[in-house]
Formats: sequence, C-alpha cells, structure tokens
Amino acid sequence: MTRPTAPVLPARDVLAARARALGAAVPPEVAELATLFAEAGHDIVLVGGPVRDVLLGRPSSDLDFATSARPDDTEALLKRWTPATWDMGREFGTIGGKRGDIVVEITTFRADEYDGETRKPVVAFGDSLEGDLARRDFTVNAMALRVPSGEFVDPFGGIDDLAGGLLRTPVEPDVSFGDDPLRMMRAARFASQLGFEIEPATFAAMGRMSSRLSIVSAERVRDELTKLLMGARVREGLRALVDSGLADVMLPELPALKLEIDEHHHHKDVYEHTLTVVDQAIDLESDAGGPVPSPDLVLRLAALLHDIGKPPTRRLEPGGGVSFHHHELVGAKMTVRRLKELRFDKDTIKAVSRLVELHLRFHGYGEARWSDSAVRRYVTDAGEQLERLHRLTRADVTTRNQRKAERLSFAYDDLEARIAELREQEAIDAIRPDLDGQQIMDALGIKPGREVGQAYAFLLELRMERGPLGEDAAREELLAWWAAR
Repeated sequence: MTRPTAPVLPARDVLAARARALGAAVPPEVAELATLFAEAGHDIVLVGGPVRDVLLGRPSSDLDFATSARPDDTEALLKRWTPATWDMGREFGTIGGKRGDIVVEITTFRADEYDGETRKPVVAFGDSLEGDLARRDFTVNAMALRVPSGEFVDPFGGIDDLAGGLLRTPVEPDVSFGDDPLRMMRAARFASQLGFEIEPATFAAMGRMSSRLSIVSAERVRDELTKLLMGARVREGLRALVDSGLADVMLPELPALKLEIDEHHHHKDVYEHTLTVVDQAIDLESDAGGPVPSPDLVLRLAALLHDIGKPPTRRLEPGGGVSFHHHELVGAKMTVRRLKELRFDKDTIKAVSRLVELHLRFHGYGEARWSDSAVRRYVTDAGEQLERLHRLTRADVTTRNQRKAERLSFAYDDLEARIAELREQEAIDAIRPDLDGQQIMDALGIKPGREVGQAYAFLLELRMERGPLGEDAAREELLAWWAAR
C-alpha cells in the first residue's frame, strides 16, 4: 500500500480561475434555493470548507451556507424548497434541509462573543458577511461564494494562503484561539489532512495559548485527533501537536517519549522512532479490498502509542546500558487510561491496548523458532487483531542495521508462513477444545459448575499444545486428568 499524499496545491492563477467559475458549478436546485432568499431580501452565501475543497479540486459532500436571514425566516424559506427540514441547530442559528441527494445547512450570520471560561459562545446574530467570516478558524476557510450571483468573496486573502499552503487566522491568532481553543488542534489536523504549513505567528500563538485547550471537551479533542491520524501527512500533524505544546495537554505520553539520549546512544530516540513507526504502519495498510483497509484508525493509534510504556520503565543498567523491561504491559495499561480519558469507544480501546501489549511478542520468535503450540497461542492471543499485529510488528523495525532488519523481516515471513501452514491443517483462528461443555459433562457425569470450566481449560491447553486430537483421544485424556485430580 502506498501512503496517500497531500494534494499538490494549484497555482494562484488556477485558483483564481476556479473561483471565477464557482458560480457556474452551483447545482440548479441550489440556485433555486438562493433565488428564494434573494427575492425575500436576504443574502445567502456558500462558505467555509466546501469553497476551499472545490478550489482545491477535492470532492465535498457538504453545502454550508451563511445568510442574513434569521432562523425563523430561514426555516420558512427552506420549507418552500423542500419538506425535509430539521432544526436541531436552531440555538446556533442553523436550519438544515435535504432535497434529493443535496443536503444543505444554513446558518444566520454570527457575531458571537466568548466568556473566556469555556469554548461555548454567547450566540449573537450579525448582519455582516465579513464579520461572519472573521470569526472562522483560518483564512482558507473564510472564503465565500454569493449565490445565485456567483460573486467570490475573500476579505482575508484566503486564496493567497491556499495557493501557498498556509494556515493563518483571519484575525489576531491570540484572539481567535482565545475564543475557541479547539482551532489550535484544527491547525494540526489540517497540517495532516492538507499538508499545509502553519504560519509562524499563528504557530507561536498556539504555543502561548496551548494551555487553553484544557477547557475543550474530551470528545471534541478526540474527534480532531482522529481526523489528524486519518490524514495523509500524520507525522506533520503530530509534530505540530508536540512542538506547539498542545500534546502536553491532550496527549502527554507523546512528548514524554523524547527521552534523554546518553552519550553512548544505548537506546534510540523513542519519539522519532514512534513517528517512523506510524509512517511505516500507514505504508503497510492495505487497499479497500485487503485485510486492513487504509486509513485504519486502530493500527495508527497502536503505532502512535506502542512505546509509551518506555519512559516509566526506563532503567540504567550496570555497565551503562538502558532497559525498558515490560514496557509493553505498562504501555497497554497507559493506553487504556489515555483512550478512556479521550472518550474513545470500548472496542477501539480494547483493540489498541491489545496491540500495544503484544507488539513485542514476535521478538521471541526471531531468537528461536517457535513450536506449533507457541504459534497457536500467538494467533489466539491476537484474535481479530492478527492482521494489524502483523503490520505493527513489521512497522516497529526501524533499525539502520540492514542485516538486522533483513533478519527480522525473514523471521516474520517465516512466522506468517507457519501460520498459513497451520491454517491449512486446523482451525487455528478459532481454537476450541475437541469436546464441548455438554460432552465434558456427559463424559465425567457431572452437572454445570466450576469443574466443567476447569475441564474445558484443561482440554483447551491440550489443544494448544498438541493440536486437534479428535473426540475419542480427547475423552481419554480428559478421563485420565479427572482420575488424577
């Protein structure tokens, strides 16, 4: 799998030409809606991400509009266009509607104020398009298209910043980030998604204002982190989080990986190693029809967090060496705590922490070829995460020693071949004892209870060690075990 790349940015003259042609690209249904607003004496403009994406030549399923109409007027006009409307965002001035495949959300011009204690604005409606655009996060998202006239509106130089791949706030960044600290995480996210550079003054403000991120809900932070990790240039997004100090607030385990390197370089830079592992894991994702379709959030989170147990387990050994004993187990527990704090769902937490826990297991195979029973345990312990574990383990090889890298790669090739061989011989992916619970009770003449579970565990262990025995042989082993208790 080739890692996706951020889009090549069009030249300014190309963007300008696209801006002039935007009006002609408006669907007839949207032009009809705009005419309704214009005849009622209201401005209506296409704003934000949809305008940016069309200029970049990217598909956009969103149609976000801003209008001078108040919510009640918007709803009345929208109902003349379609009976399918909703008003869940009425508190913030937003009314939505759908006609065929076209979904629109229309928000009254805003002139909000913030109390400085939360990121929730005191909602206030405005009458100025420029005032509305000024309160948006970045200049590349502060461009608009008047409909149905087709006039392109860009009061803050968004098209120049778009051509230059630059993220800059429409107003002073301290003011913008003070109003809504989540915008700082959006900057890091756009660095990953679009490959944009954060303008120096804007980035400096992120450093000054990073502590303000603490007032943002964990769910909002989680969503931005997820979008960042699903981007095309994840390394750049992660660096923005760490270098700005945002990671100290929302993911402190990441900057903590910047361990002091001793003069003899007894261990590699864990932070840089982690960024490389993330890159390599992304490269190993499959296409849409493969076992780990790109982008895969679980794999990317596991690559990001796989070594977070190293800082608390770092020990200086006699002779000057450095060890990180059991860092995978410590890291798995830390992963659970961090992902819970970020409000990730239980399935994601379980999958990611399992991968962190198992990411070192393979190294025992590289030192000595495993028995069939050890291979069975590896597959069983990985469970549904086996394909991701294959990729995480391979991605974790970042040594510059070519011979060592090739040796590890050949060893893992051999392990995967062993797994394939055992799959042909037996049901290795869902190992169960040769006898089920009812057969155990019949053989031993016992009723449901703890002893059935103990017998089941004995037969499962036997199955792991020796492979399929068949019912008769398994029954004989069970009876011998029972008699010897």
